[in-house]
Amino acid sequence: MKIPFNKPYFTGNETKYIEQAVKSGKISGDGIFTKKCHEFFQERFGFKKALLTTSCTDALEMAAILIDTRAGDEVIIPSYTFVSSANAFVLRNARIVFADSNYENPNLDTRQIEPLINEKTKAIVVVHYAGMANDMEKIMELAEKHGLYVIEDAAQSIDSYYLEQPLGSIGDLAAFSFHETKNIISGEGGMLVINNDKFMDRAEIIREKGTNRSAFFRGEIDKYGWVDIGSSFLPSDVTAAILFAQLENLENIQQRRKEIWENYYRGLSDLAEEGFIKLPVIPEYATNNAHMFYMLCRTEKERKGLITHLKKKEILAVFHYLSLHKSTYFHKFHDQRPLPMTDYYSDHLLRLPFYYDLKQSDQDLIIDLICQFYHSC
Repeated sequence: MKIPFNKPYFTGNETKYIEQAVKSGKISGDGIFTKKCHEFFQERFGFKKALLTTSCTDALEMAAILIDTRAGDEVIIPSYTFVSSANAFVLRNARIVFADSNYENPNLDTRQIEPLINEKTKAIVVVHYAGMANDMEKIMELAEKHGLYVIEDAAQSIDSYYLEQPLGSIGDLAAFSFHETKNIISGEGGMLVINNDKFMDRAEIIREKGTNRSAFFRGEIDKYGWVDIGSSFLPSDVTAAILFAQLENLENIQQRRKEIWENYYRGLSDLAEEGFIKLPVIPEYATNNAHMFYMLCRTEKERKGLITHLKKKEILAVFHYLSLHKSTYFHKFHDQRPLPMTDYYSDHLLRLPFYYDLKQSDQDLIIDLICQFYHSC
């Protein structure tokens, strides 16, 4: 493709730090760069405890274990999300109760959450789509009222805020992604954030195969053993070395991504005013971390036509999630409630090429081709 959908950006220090990690003699988990990353997140965003994981999926699976998810529990999750948001709890035998998105953006419709709560409800999983905050005040109020855990799926939400609170710092637990499609990357990789003190010690144990190995290496105990369930959720320190090189350049990366986002928004505003498309709506309580740029086409057929139109010019634009409540695996378990806004985003949302090195001329070409497509309809 002349213009791909995504292209990983490297700051220049990644290979230098990988070499340092190798020369340190320890490239397994919790080496020098893992510790640097943990300190960065805890100091910059005020996370009580940050633990790097091999993926955001693993972080979510850790969260499901930490809240002691069991058969018979119910977990409320948006249907418009990646499968990992739900799968982590399905693996613990919970019943997934899907909630619809709201009209303004693909995030949870907070008005629909309380009617779904009953005595079996254990948690609400909040997905901050495109790094845009959900209405966390309302969600936390509901959670406190009904005694529920809140888990933030903040996969796309690095350096984004609800009012002045960093996303990932509000719920009991939060999961981040550093996949190569995210703002800050390590190839594959993720992080679990623990904000609830009751989970601090156990999170380390679950991450270390159910052993108290971390406490042993800190000299807090004289031997370690198997004390809980868990798995191997630690990433290599080589992965952390890549991540730390990115974190050092967070402000530069974010500034460039926001420029690209604004260019798209300005360039497509006339089409939106003419009623051809809809552009993202950022709530007043949310910030824009420029994780992606999406637009909403009028019909699924129109979206398919636009994708084809761009592909002929070697430009890759893609749609995003398919409604999980209609998925091959889950549809038989869904309670048949219609989730019209979830289906709307599934059928209408289109993501445009977005990466640090996207040239202004390439972005202008994308915008011109989209305008050409609509003005020739």
